[in-house]
Amino acid sequence: MLRVARAHVRTHASAEEVVQEAWLGVIRSLDGFEGRAQLRTWVFRILLNTARRRGRVEARTEDRGPTVDPARFRDADDEYPGHWRDDAVPADWGPEPALLAAEFRTQLARALTELPERQRAVVELRDVHGLDGEEVCELLGLTAANQRVLLHRGRARLRSVLDGVLA
Repeated sequence: MLRVARAHVRTHASAEEVVQEAWLGVIRSLDGFEGRAQLRTWVFRILLNTARRRGRVEARTEDRGPTVDPARFRDADDEYPGHWRDDAVPADWGPEPALLAAEFRTQLARALTELPERQRAVVELRDVHGLDGEEVCELLGLTAANQRVLLHRGRARLRSVLDGVLA
């Protein structure tokens, strides 16, 4: 829950407060739980609403351009327009020990905090907490298409940061 809250607020301390406030909300609203959704989904919905409310008060990170540098792709007049250039193909991460290194995890955590709020929320719910697409759409109030776009853009940004770490 702390990671999800952290995706919406600027500091670890704010995230801790959001989690506490969300649990208080769960306890206060437990009698109103109707079982129409899974308990986990209901709790996360309360957490997300609390975190979003707090996040709106704090400064918001804006989108900073394309998800992948356009120079990494072949030109329109190339035989394979839009495909990766040979010298710009993403690194094959494979099961290398670097993936397990503390530095890599630190860089990943930092990169996650730098994602725009909605991208960070979708990536964390899907890839960190293992929720499926339908649950994420329900929790965040997104269409399936929007959820896929946010997931793609978030993963692409993370990939570009992590490519630099592995290079």
